[in-house]
Amino acid sequence: MTDAAAHYLEEARRQLRGHKRMGESAMSQLRDEDFFVTLDPEANSIAILVKHLAGNMHSRFTDFLTTDGEKPDRFRDREFELTPATTRADVMKWWEEGWTCVFMAIDPLKSEDVMRTVTIRCEPHTVLQAINRQIAHYAQHIGQMVFLAKHLRSNEWKTLSIPRGKSEEFKTHKAMAGKFEKGVPKQRRSYADHGPGMLFVAPRAIV
Repeated sequence: MTDAAAHYLEEARRQLRGHKRMGESAMSQLRDEDFFVTLDPEANSIAILVKHLAGNMHSRFTDFLTTDGEKPDRFRDREFELTPATTRADVMKWWEEGWTCVFMAIDPLKSEDVMRTVTIRCEPHTVLQAINRQIAHYAQHIGQMVFLAKHLRSNEWKTLSIPRGKSEEFKTHKAMAGKFEKGVPKQRRSYADHGPGMLFVAPRAIV
């Protein structure tokens, strides 16, 4: 169990860092005004998604092992509200502060912590269950962010995965040998700038 628990924690950290890189790769392509665009009156902007993610991260991972994951000072509805004064810098500050909470909680965990019990809204979870719950939640919203960013940048978008129509070339191109570690590209390359076989990297497994 110890080896399996240690492997789980290593993989959880890897996935979380991959999701963080994915979001950052999308946001780096945006103009300042793009952060605040909504597709319809009921939709969320990228700025709102980041504010919600940060609020969730603060609540779930502050004193992760010893307090309930829904903190009494969290006001979830406010995470979906912005003021006209909100800037790109504010959004990126929320993003970094949220992820700092996540990794300050996750990085020190040991194998024996994986089956400890924590609560979220008074509901018991093992540490494993609680982390998996948050990985799924963050992946969902970061996927929404990528969708919005790609829509907003349109033909200026730089792909975060294999370019359309290049899957077979990707499989066979010898230049890609040794470029991946556990399914994740090791370094950032632009397909357009460097030619066939060089990708603008996806911060997760290529699928």
